[in-house]
Amino acid sequence: MALPPFAALPDPGQAGTLDDLAERLRALKVWAGDPSYETITGRINAAWAEAGRPRGELAGKSTVADCFRAGRRRVNADLVAAVVQALHPDPGYVSQWRQALQVVEGQARAATQVRVQDALPEELDSFTGRAAELGRLRVALGNGVPVVLSGMAGVGKTQLAVHAAGRFREEGLADRVLFVNLRGFHPDPAQPPAQPAAVLDGFLRLLGVPGHQVPHELDARTAAFRERLAGSRTLVVLDNAADEETVRPLLPATPGCPVLVTSRRTLAGLPDAAHLAVEVFTAAEAVSLLTRAATGVPVGADPAAATRIAERCGHLPLAVGLVAGHIRGATGWTLTDHADRLDQRHRQRRLDAGVQLALDLSYRRLDADRRRLLRLAAAHPGPDLDAYAAAALTGIDPDTAGAGLRDLGADHLLLRAAAGRYTFHDLVRAFAAERSRDEDPPAERRAALTRVFDLYLAGAAAAADIQHPGEAHRRPPVPAPGTPLPPMADPLAARAWLDAERPTLVAMAAHAATQGWPAHATRLSPILFRYLQGGGHSADALTVHGHAHRAARAAGDTGGAALALGSLGVTYRRLGHYDQAAELLQRAQALFRQIGDSDGEARALTNLGGVEERRGRLRPAADHYERALELSRRSGDRSAESAALSNLGFLESRLGDHERAAERQAQALALNRAAGDVIAAAGAQTNLGAANTRLGRHRLAARHLRQALSAYQRLGNRAGEACVLDELGTLHARLAQPALAADFHRRSLAIVTAIGQRDGEVWALNGLGEAAHLGGRPAEALAHHEAAHTLAADIGDLDQQARAHAGLGAAHRALDQRALARRHLRHAVTLYAELGVPEADRIRTDLAALDEDRSGAA
Repeated sequence: MALPPFAALPDPGQAGTLDDLAERLRALKVWAGDPSYETITGRINAAWAEAGRPRGELAGKSTVADCFRAGRRRVNADLVAAVVQALHPDPGYVSQWRQALQVVEGQARAATQVRVQDALPEELDSFTGRAAELGRLRVALGNGVPVVLSGMAGVGKTQLAVHAAGRFREEGLADRVLFVNLRGFHPDPAQPPAQPAAVLDGFLRLLGVPGHQVPHELDARTAAFRERLAGSRTLVVLDNAADEETVRPLLPATPGCPVLVTSRRTLAGLPDAAHLAVEVFTAAEAVSLLTRAATGVPVGADPAAATRIAERCGHLPLAVGLVAGHIRGATGWTLTDHADRLDQRHRQRRLDAGVQLALDLSYRRLDADRRRLLRLAAAHPGPDLDAYAAAALTGIDPDTAGAGLRDLGADHLLLRAAAGRYTFHDLVRAFAAERSRDEDPPAERRAALTRVFDLYLAGAAAAADIQHPGEAHRRPPVPAPGTPLPPMADPLAARAWLDAERPTLVAMAAHAATQGWPAHATRLSPILFRYLQGGGHSADALTVHGHAHRAARAAGDTGGAALALGSLGVTYRRLGHYDQAAELLQRAQALFRQIGDSDGEARALTNLGGVEERRGRLRPAADHYERALELSRRSGDRSAESAALSNLGFLESRLGDHERAAERQAQALALNRAAGDVIAAAGAQTNLGAANTRLGRHRLAARHLRQALSAYQRLGNRAGEACVLDELGTLHARLAQPALAADFHRRSLAIVTAIGQRDGEVWALNGLGEAAHLGGRPAEALAHHEAAHTLAADIGDLDQQARAHAGLGAAHRALDQRALARRHLRHAVTLYAELGVPEADRIRTDLAALDEDRSGAA
């Protein structure tokens, strides 16, 4: 995309992928006179230095050059924006790039969200025929080569693959199955094809690989996947693949581990694969499915009626199933009557494609209410829906809507996704959406979506109020919806509703923000904040809060933009991206100050203090906490006050003042209990337990930690649960109980790995290393501390880097590797001294003892 000088500026808004953005960035560089990377880097660093950025955070030339490279899966949005600023310092144009980066990164995150399974999906009872294909599949899978099933939509590829895989396993030819829907041809642009790296991440975790050991690069993940499969008999099913590039990294390439791929394309570029084209049913198979499904329907005058019906369906399995559902529901008709009607419609050439004909017939036999339900359900943005959503879309009561969903399922127009939940085949969704565009006025379609968005917003608010009543004042008011909400009697029921509707809520955020419901998007973000954070749903949090920020900015809603920026900052902190977190929280603080929202500013400062603490900047962190405490007390926001107190107490504990820390945590706990904020109270109890552990009050510490653990588990807050488990591990290490300590740290590690909380992984790994050392297993301690150090260095956590060095020093000393022990202990002293924490003196003592050992040995 080379541009001559003075050509039009590249439009970042047209970019659909990170590669597209990189291409436009290269074009912008040419437009700006093609300055060198060194020149661009100099401009960026000059601007950053003037803005007060520390020298250690300035950009390197290679990092800047990397922004222009294609093939990246992640970019530093702030650095790219700085590059654009250096090439064309126009605030409006830079803002266009920031918005484009948010959109593209949101799409990239959607591609990283994929559900992998170690079991096959439920098989349809109506599976029929395919004897020849099953025979060929049996031979090909037995030979261990990749098998590709290709064919048109609706031809039954997935059902054939599931049936064949089930038989293969039943015959004892595979011990395990891995299954994934790659979403290669999903009709919803918000659900793009899954990234191979994300699939491999899921597969590796199913195969028992801890999250911190999953490699970052795609090639390394493929190698780890194949290594993990070695010696096993695992059948891998890759459903709905878009192309060869998606499939290649997922091939086991391991003896005894066959792979079965389905796609609408032939995938001829796959090496050494057996290709099986899945055609429509034979006449006999189509008639068999039809007669089985229409048991009890009289044939009528024409004994060949079933054959004629199958022919008019084009022998396409999806079409035959739909017509069969129509036949079952038409009382008093014979198969001959149905065949005659199909012939008549075919002669009139109203629709002659088999699937279109079947869909049209099934649709026309529905009553007006069922037709309307089908049409409006196609507009639902989520992957599936229940009776309450259907009621909101149509404006009827949930019982009637539920009966309608069941009827549409019986007619094969909807598929049962789970108990009480239904989804579409993509062809049926496309048909229903087209019918809606033709039959429903735009105002009615918008009203239907508004009702269902009102339902989800109110449902999420009700669930949040049940789970976190002490934070109700932080969430925006939400009016009661015009249709009934599902019952949520207690925190468990509220959590269950949120878990079931989470994919739909995320899809709603995107649809609302981009299609004309900005207020729904901006309100949904703070309502879901605590649930997404506590549940470890970081990718979903970035999507929801990112869309809220864009919607708020477009609507001129400064308060909404500040809330979304703060939520994004907290999410990035959890992910270990401290630079991005700090920048977002600083922007949030500035906006809150601009509109005079001292409560919001206090929360932003508290979270900013948490980021600085992780970066090892304890004095700035303390300043942020003190300022937050001052603002919250001035405004009377007890929730913000308790958060500032708890964070101050944690910091004081790090600085060695455990008595003062315990006092702060006790004050925070009292405020939280008075407000009825169970989650915040659990956080204060966790920190109070930690302070008492370090004061030697072990029985009191255990009581606080056990109560906090119970609260977190009751409310399904996995992040909090992991934190308490890690502290319990530390407590039992202090009690010289290494086996119990290791068990708690392992349980913590399993959770933080599953939810992608990288800072939590570092703590758990270091805890495991210390427990192993305490238990007399220095080699195991080395492995844990090395993993902790690698991750801590990657996310920039100086405190945990120092802790890892201290553990490595102790382990090497136990192994009589004194030079290595000395080197690591010196690193630990340097880092701890930089942090200003008392551990520096303890490590100096260990170093002195090591030197004494050497002199004694001499």
